[in-house]
Amino acid sequence: MSIIRYRNIFFAVTGAIVAAAVVSLVVFGLRVGIDFAGGSLVEIRYDGARPSQEAAEDVLRDAGFENFSLRETGESGFTLRSPMLSDEQRSELSEVFSYQGGTARVEQLSEVGPTIGKELRNKALIALALVLVCILFFIAFAFRKVSKPVSSWIYGLIALITLLHDVIVPAGFFALLGHFTGAQIDTLFVTAILTILGFSVHDTIVVFDRVRENLRINQERNRREDFAETAGRSLGQTFVRSINTSLTVLFTLLVLYFIGPESTRVFALTLFVGIAAGTYSSIFLATPLLVVVERWRRRR
Repeated sequence: MSIIRYRNIFFAVTGAIVAAAVVSLVVFGLRVGIDFAGGSLVEIRYDGARPSQEAAEDVLRDAGFENFSLRETGESGFTLRSPMLSDEQRSELSEVFSYQGGTARVEQLSEVGPTIGKELRNKALIALALVLVCILFFIAFAFRKVSKPVSSWIYGLIALITLLHDVIVPAGFFALLGHFTGAQIDTLFVTAILTILGFSVHDTIVVFDRVRENLRINQERNRREDFAETAGRSLGQTFVRSINTSLTVLFTLLVLYFIGPESTRVFALTLFVGIAAGTYSSIFLATPLLVVVERWRRRR
């Protein structure tokens, strides 16, 4: 119940977090990768030892390569993503990567045109929009028998509000990450966002379902209880489960970030921030918003 009682504090914290994320997006923007903007994708393999990623990045910058993303692949390779390479840059790729004496060879070089990149970007946005709409209709249908004191559509709309929070926060963090580390948005980022949405809505529905169950029990037992009391009791019944489930996933992501391959570190970090934001919104934002809506409708 204390979460409901101090909901205005949590609303203020949420507003500050979202405002910081929006400022990050506006000031730094999102660095779009070649999946969406078009560019060149190069796979490099070494016959001997592979140099460190930091050293390879320094050599690429010295050779005139700009706005690129370099990731380790396997035990002896790199994947380079960059804007369209010139003929001169293509011809000197092997020489640039062989700067430490090891023999590097270009195993694959492919290019994504801006038209294909735009099509992928549009499809990614459509996928996100469809997921949100489907979640709204699903929750409204699942809670169709709940009409008092809050209609089923309100549950769905509040779930969408929390999901928007869960998208904005990792997007703002990614804009900050892109500014300082050069991280770029690609299909892995979209995959991370869709995963975050699924995890977050699961947490939110668990709490909402307990609210629905307690409302049903109150009705069957002819118990008169303020909606805020019911919502607070439902939060208390699901709090430990939500925290334990999220901590299990977050610890796994931390392990993946620190000892996993370089190619999945940004993915793991994005998931970590998004799932942490989703856990916060499911507990401290979704149900308190239900109470606010119920009280507003009762005053009307």
